[in-house]
Amino acid sequence: MINEYQIRVLPQVAYTEENIKQFIAEDKGLDIRTINQVRVLNKSIDARHRQVFFNLKVRIYINEFPQDEQYVTTEYPNVENCPQVIVVGEGPGGLFASLRLIELGIRPIVIERGKDVRERKKDLALITKTQKVDNESNYSFGEGGAGAYSDGKLYTRSKKRGSVNKVLNVFCQHGASESILADAHPHIGTDKLPGVIENMRNTIIACGGEVHFLTKMTSLILEGNKIVGVEAVSLNDEKQMEFHGPVILATGHSARDVYRYLNDSKIEIEAKGIAVGVRLEHPSELIDQIQYHNKDGRGKYLPAAEYSFVTQVDGRGVYSFCMCPGGFVIPAATDKEQIVVNGMSPSNRGTAWSNSGMVVEVHPDDCAKMTGDENEDALSVMRFQEQFEKNCWQQGNMKQTAPAQRMSDFVNKHLSYDLPKSSYAPGLISSPLHFWMPEFVSTRLQEAFKTFGKNAHGFLTNEAVMIAAETRTSSPVRILRDRETLQHVRIAGLFPCGEGAGYAGGIVSAGIDGERCAEMAAEYAKK
Repeated sequence: MINEYQIRVLPQVAYTEENIKQFIAEDKGLDIRTINQVRVLNKSIDARHRQVFFNLKVRIYINEFPQDEQYVTTEYPNVENCPQVIVVGEGPGGLFASLRLIELGIRPIVIERGKDVRERKKDLALITKTQKVDNESNYSFGEGGAGAYSDGKLYTRSKKRGSVNKVLNVFCQHGASESILADAHPHIGTDKLPGVIENMRNTIIACGGEVHFLTKMTSLILEGNKIVGVEAVSLNDEKQMEFHGPVILATGHSARDVYRYLNDSKIEIEAKGIAVGVRLEHPSELIDQIQYHNKDGRGKYLPAAEYSFVTQVDGRGVYSFCMCPGGFVIPAATDKEQIVVNGMSPSNRGTAWSNSGMVVEVHPDDCAKMTGDENEDALSVMRFQEQFEKNCWQQGNMKQTAPAQRMSDFVNKHLSYDLPKSSYAPGLISSPLHFWMPEFVSTRLQEAFKTFGKNAHGFLTNEAVMIAAETRTSSPVRILRDRETLQHVRIAGLFPCGEGAGYAGGIVSAGIDGERCAEMAAEYAKK
């Protein structure tokens, strides 16, 4: 017999399957010896009051055992001799597009400007060691995209646009923990996600697809008003190549050279709003104390605490973004003369720090006022983004040393004469962020921090440090596409995809969009 129950339990009960089994037996009057297995189907934390509870949906197997895996598997056929589609970019959008193409009997040919996910790791380590960024292999470019080494959070609100469960199940099929199917805010972890990505690539190749690393698209091949392939260059030997077929363009939110190429080629794009600000880093113990309403923090049975803050200041949203409990702040620039920061967490979320982006909405019509740039064209937001990052680099002694300021000092417009210990490996330099950051941003952050400090006592503190700049929250450009076919509005055979095209925000929503683009591209390729 199989039964399902909704239960509300203390953290120590939710900590192990045996404890849950014991609770169910006592609460439902069952003989514990007959309960062979408990599966947690949904799991969330209720930390609104001093006593923290877990809300669980569980499935129990009485006098029988499960006959299937907890996740649903997808069959991937051999597509070696099938029609092909070119996938530009092997981030989550490109990976899920490629796998969905295989499901539909189409051969994906993937070209990725960066290195494979294992080789990328070596270049990331060199950023701290040399203070220099490889502009083709970094935290944004390379197999797995920006998400591979910046946390692996899988929470999304994009449920109306596709199957979140499908994306999570594909991750499980390729090695992710089955816990992501149950957690309210699922998370693979920066230490685990690369292996999952590698397995996804191996599936693509085993099914007859191709994956070309260090291969950079230089242009699209047009015949009349139709895309028929891409021209590319090998970054190993500068060999010129062509790949033929419809194109799924999934290049990620930092591919500025792609945006410039599209703009110069009169392929319609438009400026899109973004959000910019800082990474705010607290001691994780302090966040645990605040969120769990307990001076002893999370204790043995609770995970590192998360938070989410949002407010409005002078007509603009100010909010926390990509919160990383028990994580690190990382250098996420993609070229020289930039400082960009992001956050990540290992799977155990066990570091001494917790960080989050704290960002202010920026609209396209704001950028001219902030930069003095009178050209409010499709690249205006991107230029503002670039200027902000260059200012940070100049403030950081023209290295990856990031300008930083204690949180209370920033609010009170005081210089920080020293800085707390930080997870940011390239190092921090004290800087008056309140003075040189765009006033549009800094004044709104100051007011928002006051509000957040009132809502969460102890949050506004000089124990926290602000690290500039968080700018890559989303793409500054949208590549225009038809709502129904997902093709470019003017050019057949081009399917702008994922976060870089302006249609997703995060790993799961990019994966969902990748699947949808694959479906449309497969239909087009079979005509």
